[in-house]
Amino acid sequence: MLSDDARSLLHTAVPTAAAGAIAAIVSGVVAGGEGAIGAVIATLVVILFMGIGFVVLQRTARSLPHLFQMMGLALYTTQILLLFVFVAVFRDTTLFNPKAFAITLVAATLVWIAAQTRAHMKAKILYVEPEAAKGDKGEKPENTGSSS
Repeated sequence: MLSDDARSLLHTAVPTAAAGAIAAIVSGVVAGGEGAIGAVIATLVVILFMGIGFVVLQRTARSLPHLFQMMGLALYTTQILLLFVFVAVFRDTTLFNPKAFAITLVAATLVWIAAQTRAHMKAKILYVEPEAAKGDKGEKPENTGSSS
């Protein structure tokens, strides 16, 4: 993983973890220990799912750039569907409070998306890859357009 990718991942995971900590405190006050456990599990699920998706998407962007947009759409759709599956599977659990789990899952996902958007907007990403110099510095690049 390149340093830019690690930095972007850090700038998304830290706010999500902070939101999860706040959700755990609020859930602990409102729903007791089971609420706090549900909020912590939901935060970990979001960080794990979205983090894996981020890594997969970055690798796709480097190796198959022509598939990047399609892969991103497919990946985010899959992640949202898997999060719905988690909510459905743990709907009637007694391990933790399902409401705290579901609310934290949605909130942490929204924080992740907002933080990832902000990190992407702040990153200095080149739109084109610069070419290596071809010998003489004074040499002008060839004109590929029509002549006037």
